[in-house]
Amino acid sequence: MTPDASLSAPPRRTRSIVFLGLALLAMASAVFLVRRPLMMSAPTCMAGRWHGCFDTFNGVVLMTLVAVPVSMLVVWALAYRRRAVGATAAWRTSLAEVGMVHGTVPFLWLTMMPGAGAGTVPARVSLVPLRDLVTMGPLGIVGNLLVFAALGFFAPMRFAALASVPRILALGVGCSVLVETAQYVLRLDRVSSVDDVLVNATGAVLAALASRRWWRTTAQVPSDRSRPAPAPAG
Repeated sequence: MTPDASLSAPPRRTRSIVFLGLALLAMASAVFLVRRPLMMSAPTCMAGRWHGCFDTFNGVVLMTLVAVPVSMLVVWALAYRRRAVGATAAWRTSLAEVGMVHGTVPFLWLTMMPGAGAGTVPARVSLVPLRDLVTMGPLGIVGNLLVFAALGFFAPMRFAALASVPRILALGVGCSVLVETAQYVLRLDRVSSVDDVLVNATGAVLAALASRRWWRTTAQVPSDRSRPAPAPAG
């Protein structure tokens, strides 16, 4: 390899830093755009009140953002512990574990949040594909895409058995079906819709494709290394 070729290829660490910086910039921009509705829930959340904070969309989003430094500290602690015992890909594994939880639990909380008629109105089911999609609106579609996006992004990075688009699709469908079934059984005044399952699973697959460059290499085991060396002819 020539020196020019080695200099033209950016180091992997530099690419990771740039990617992290862009992600933080995107998150900061999103927070800036929705800062006013989020700050409306800040006094209630900081006072530790359940009503008005954890039972509202703005409150859950605000507390999710507030918990980001805590999650980053957990990532550092897990990575430090793994590196101490000589584990490989310590940072990636730790980030994937924390990212799955931090990016999925708040959306599950929002989807399981009861409506005004919870427990009194009959459970509703919509099994006709694409019928509810036109009534979701852009915000509803984006929200449903994000429900299992973190799971689709990080799960194949953490578990080699899930490093496949069909498996992530099956995971997204299965998790979404469980959520819709729970909404129906608990009578949360929500519509258990097949369109929610379709959009949730699509979000998981799109997120998995976005992280494919990180999980494909961990999923593939070089066959040359796994095969024993042929015995010399004698």
